[in-house]
Amino acid sequence: MRMYDIIMEKRNDGELSKEEIDFFIEGYTKGDIPDYQVSALMMAIYFRKMTDRETLALTMAMANSGDMLDLSEINGIKVDKHSTGGVGDKTSLALTPMVAACGIPVAKMSGRGLGHTGGTIDKLESFPGFSTALTRAQFISNVNRVGIAIMGQTADLAPADKKLYALRDVTATVDNMSLIASSIMSKKLAAGADAIVLDVKTGSGAFMKAEADAKALAEEMVRLGWNAGRNTVAVISDMDQPLGYAVGNALEVKEAIETLKGNGPEDFVELCLTLGSRMLIAGGKAADTEEAFRKLREVIEDGSALKKFADFVEAQGGDPRAVYDTGLLPEAPIIHEVKSPAEGYISHIACDEVGICSLILGGGRETKESDIDLSVGIVLRKKVGDYVKKGDSLAVIHANCAQKLAEAEKRYLNACTIAAEEPVRRPLIRGIITV
Repeated sequence: MRMYDIIMEKRNDGELSKEEIDFFIEGYTKGDIPDYQVSALMMAIYFRKMTDRETLALTMAMANSGDMLDLSEINGIKVDKHSTGGVGDKTSLALTPMVAACGIPVAKMSGRGLGHTGGTIDKLESFPGFSTALTRAQFISNVNRVGIAIMGQTADLAPADKKLYALRDVTATVDNMSLIASSIMSKKLAAGADAIVLDVKTGSGAFMKAEADAKALAEEMVRLGWNAGRNTVAVISDMDQPLGYAVGNALEVKEAIETLKGNGPEDFVELCLTLGSRMLIAGGKAADTEEAFRKLREVIEDGSALKKFADFVEAQGGDPRAVYDTGLLPEAPIIHEVKSPAEGYISHIACDEVGICSLILGGGRETKESDIDLSVGIVLRKKVGDYVKKGDSLAVIHANCAQKLAEAEKRYLNACTIAAEEPVRRPLIRGIITV
């Protein structure tokens, strides 16, 4: 078998066999096939697309290129959740203790953020002493004992995907539905969950800006999951404005904690309940969404979800007191109100620009080596559809540098559009994709 023939076959719109896909993934992972040949194949795939059979074969080849996490020692049905990412997306922080308190074991691998804010791990490190450097034995033990464990993604988890994504990133071949879906699902399948719930974002702050593209990606990933033998469902949610009000690591942790106390923002609570209900159904803890919603609300009302979060933080070396006293979390020295320059309705918030404001303040990474300031960020006071008077507070900026604050404020004001007429409000949940 020759890489040249595989490239030519795809260039000529042929369908690659499982054996051919296994050959190129194994050879590229080992370093036997050079970048320039895989680049040519990626470009051929970009233009010629992939069939469902090819996409599944590619996904499984990447998943099997490294360790396949065995979670069989964990009691119960393991349900994983994945988000395609957005601005203010702190969902895992509130959702995982909610579903764990309902009896669903949460064994999650998460990463650090590269962009406007940190990832789940960065946010959790707002708790003094918190660590995701767990051994496999500690990881399994914590899930069985506490109900939740989150560890960092290892280099041995789908290494082919990591290598292939880096190449696609510099050869303008990222934006292909099959390649995106196989990249996400290869890691989810390798992580060992029995069922997978996907949160696919759409809007200005999402990877998939157009709703039709988000729907197509969701459908592709759900098909892959089921064809790989995993119960998979996708929720399409709006990311045309930040989720909740807080954007920034410790600020998002505080908002997640408030949500677990029953004081969460309406949109964030709706998303947690929607995703959580699907997780409970997949995990056999609820027969339908009505029962699942009731159980999720109960664990918030009786305080068991908040306690579960505190137990989880403590089990991974963090200070659980900060769950009950958020003043112990990192706080920025400068707090500044952003005033509305006009009167009217907030008709649009450029969500991606709000993310860049957080990055400017130091809340995200421009490169892998960048240090994150966990204390900085933005807390919105008004969202799309809200009425404001001139001089009203639009947002509060938390900063550690006056120059960065001024730059972020200017950018935030440019991101907000104020109009005379009340805008049509978009629903948060745009669709649910099942088998």
